[in-house]
Amino acid sequence: MCSTGYQTLLDCRRRSRYLRQHGFTLDQIAVILALDHPVTPLRLYRHAAGLTAAQAVAAFHRLADTTGAGLRESRLYEHETWPEAGRRPSVHALRLLARIYGTQPGHLLTPAMLATYTPRDQHSLSRGDG
Repeated sequence: MCSTGYQTLLDCRRRSRYLRQHGFTLDQIAVILALDHPVTPLRLYRHAAGLTAAQAVAAFHRLADTTGAGLRESRLYEHETWPEAGRRPSVHALRLLARIYGTQPGHLLTPAMLATYTPRDQHSLSRGDG
C-alpha cells in the first residue's frame, strides 16, 4: 500500500472509531468519509471498517471457505478502482464483501455502477439477497 493510501486508511480508522463511539452506523460513516475521500463506495466501506486490503481478503476467504484462488489483494484493488480502471466485481464477491463490511451489497456501488449489472442482479444487490 502506498504511503498516502496507508495514511488515508489510518485517518479513516480513527474517524470511524470515533463515529462508532457516537452511535453512527457503518453506512453513515461511509457517507461521511465520502465527503473527504473521492473514491468508490467499495473502498470507502473497507476504510470505514478499518480494514487493510490483506485483512479484507483474509475475511473474504474465511467466509467463502477458499484460499488465494477466491480473491487476491490486487483483485480487490481492481474492484475498488472500477469503473475508472480495474475490473467489475462479481455479484458473489459483492455479497461476501458486504457481509465483511456490515452493509448491503448495493451500498458498495454507485447507481451508475449498479446499472451495469443485469436487471435481475440489480434487484438482488439492491435488496441484499444472498
